[in-house]
Amino acid sequence: MKSKIIILFVLFISNIAAAQSKAYAEKLDSLFSIKVVEYQKTLEEFKNIDDSTSKELKTLKFSELQKLENEVNQSKQNGNQLMRLKENELMRPLYTKLAEAIAAVAKENNYTQILTVQGNEFAYIDPNFDITGLVMVKMNLQEPEPVSEK
Repeated sequence: MKSKIIILFVLFISNIAAAQSKAYAEKLDSLFSIKVVEYQKTLEEFKNIDDSTSKELKTLKFSELQKLENEVNQSKQNGNQLMRLKENELMRPLYTKLAEAIAAVAKENNYTQILTVQGNEFAYIDPNFDITGLVMVKMNLQEPEPVSEK
């Protein structure tokens, strides 16, 4: 049953959020690429410092290189965090719609509880109480074709 729910979410994710999050990711990647190019340029400059360069200048260039490396790492972390936030923002309407459908099915069938283990995974003790089909009908969705395993 979990596989049906997972397939359902994959369908929604690919249709609703993929295009928007891809464009957002490309924007973040371009900003990240600028930082990386700047870091690589400074690294090359540092590598090309000759022996006649003063120790102070070498130290200054090395500090600049470390600062840029920290900025690249911070930019990467920020980008990952921003992508998670954007994904959550784009998925929120789906989760709301799914929660409303589950609540409606539970009310129509006089269920008092529907348990979840974590996140969006449904837990069932008895397959007779599986409401996946009912939720899909409520959301006007067709059950996906089973994926053949090779």
